[in-house]
Amino acid sequence: MRKLALGATVAVILLGGAVVILWRLSAAAGTSPPEGPPTLPGIPVTAGSVVADDVPVVLRGLGTVQAYNTVAIKSRVDGHIVSVDFKEGQEVKEGAVLFQIDPRPYQAALDQATANIEKDQATLANAQLNFSRDGKLIESHLAISQQQYDNDKAVVAADQAALDSDRAQAEAARLNLSYCTITSPIDGRLGARLVDKGNLVQSTGNTTLVNITQIKPIFVSFTLPQNTLDELRRQQNRRPLAVDAVAGDGQTTIAEGKLTLVDNMVDPSTGTIHLKAQFDNQDERLWPGEFVTVKVVLSVRQQVPTVPQQTVLEGADGHFVYVIKPDDTVERRAVEVAAVQDGNAVITKGLDPGERVVVEGQYRLNNGAKIRSLAAPQSSRERQSGVRQ
Repeated sequence: MRKLALGATVAVILLGGAVVILWRLSAAAGTSPPEGPPTLPGIPVTAGSVVADDVPVVLRGLGTVQAYNTVAIKSRVDGHIVSVDFKEGQEVKEGAVLFQIDPRPYQAALDQATANIEKDQATLANAQLNFSRDGKLIESHLAISQQQYDNDKAVVAADQAALDSDRAQAEAARLNLSYCTITSPIDGRLGARLVDKGNLVQSTGNTTLVNITQIKPIFVSFTLPQNTLDELRRQQNRRPLAVDAVAGDGQTTIAEGKLTLVDNMVDPSTGTIHLKAQFDNQDERLWPGEFVTVKVVLSVRQQVPTVPQQTVLEGADGHFVYVIKPDDTVERRAVEVAAVQDGNAVITKGLDPGERVVVEGQYRLNNGAKIRSLAAPQSSRERQSGVRQ
């Protein structure tokens, strides 16, 4: 026990000596220990600036791409398909040959009708000659009866009618022969071939041979809520409204067109109005049946204050932001938000261009808090450089 007590006494003496030595070294160096609690740094936040920008006023809806024209190609005569003169999916012009049906029966019918025309023309010429001859005789009061003269006249009329019938039959045969060559009625793109070479097709079978769709230009059909109708029609009466077709990411504009139709009634079951927009689609980025987001540009707000969307918070009294003062303290300020689009909030009241605001880190703040600014994040507009908004 005496040894343990002696060891403890020695340890205390050594520790005290170490403290004295450290104190003398500090005094010699002219330093003194810190007094009071350490100064806390400001709350770290990400800062940004209010930017004045031209922001379009847009209406958004979901649309379906529709072909400008769609034609189901069918046969108008009966016969075997002897040739198919296209490739599936091919783009064709109006008048391009698609199918050839065996023309021989229809060529024979045309030849027969032509022969009947020639025969009846000869018969008519002879009847006209007899009628002319008998007409001269009856005028000279020679030996010919009135009945004979009237019979000659009737024969001429009958032969003329037979010739007219022959010509009609020849025209029908010529038309049927032309139907043996099936051509494209419009410019467009072909779909899958539905009937192969060698098959028998019939005009009464209602069989589709191939479908063709016109996709340049093209339509997008979409709907908007009925409460947008008044403003939509008012702006459309001023000028043609621009419409953008937007890709699935909600940002990338894939086509630009014009509004062409505001339907003549509201759908009472959904409370929406049906609209159509036309696009040139020369690059064929729109395809029939595709779903796209549609943006109707009503007008453009000129040089309005904008901030990144996450800058604006919502409280019990409405929207607010934290504005950074010159002394790096923050002020909670109420704002009015007109719209949020493309990652930015459009502010109509409460902020001026050039003011600094807290973009991220607001949830740790209160009015008057001291902050420490970090590097501002890249804006949504910068991230989408090169993309039409």
